[in-house]
Amino acid sequence: MTTVRTPAGRPGTEEEARAVQDALRARVVLDEPGPPPGTGHVTGVDVAYDDDRDVVAAAAVVLDAATLDVVAEATAVGRISFPYVPGLLAFREIPTVLAALEALPRTPGLVVCDGYGLAHPRRFGLASHLGVLTGLPTIGVAKNPFTFTYDEPAAPRGSTSPLLAGQEEVGRALRTREGVKPVFVSVGHRVSLDNACAHTLALAPAYRLPETTRRADALCRRALREAASALTAD
Repeated sequence: MTTVRTPAGRPGTEEEARAVQDALRARVVLDEPGPPPGTGHVTGVDVAYDDDRDVVAAAAVVLDAATLDVVAEATAVGRISFPYVPGLLAFREIPTVLAALEALPRTPGLVVCDGYGLAHPRRFGLASHLGVLTGLPTIGVAKNPFTFTYDEPAAPRGSTSPLLAGQEEVGRALRTREGVKPVFVSVGHRVSLDNACAHTLALAPAYRLPETTRRADALCRRALREAASALTAD
């Protein structure tokens, strides 16, 4: 487990954070298809918080994209470095997520975030932010549609419908299991929306959520419990 120091030069106000988003958003790459589904590595990242103890834990879990077997994992724990502000959650998560990714002994390949990419009020959610900072292809797969609208996809697995901000398609509602609530897929960086949906389906052969999210969620929660126990013992 890696311990993360509060990053120097981090935004101190909401206005500064939005200015950072504006500057980085111009670097998002939207005209690359990304790696083919089922090839190479794919990495899930997720975070868990203990607000009472001011602790955040991040996990990065690398899967073989063909078999979905875990081939590497890493965790990082740090202090919460930014207050809770809707639309600015990446600033709470990025330092520990970056540390977990950097601790991996293998290249991450495609990175799947439990959250949003372009499906964000400022079109720059965690997946986009992380992609720009690392240069890695990234997508967001979220459990809810945030502030956006959509029509229910058809019942069969693989059905989609546009996730809309007005008339703009910012992602897709994707049915990963027949008759089960969809997930919400958006592009982060260096991946097309069609490919992002194909990856998500390939990563969710049995459950609503992709295996990347399921594995990273379990690992970051375990890391948080261990960190909280260590703080209590101190």
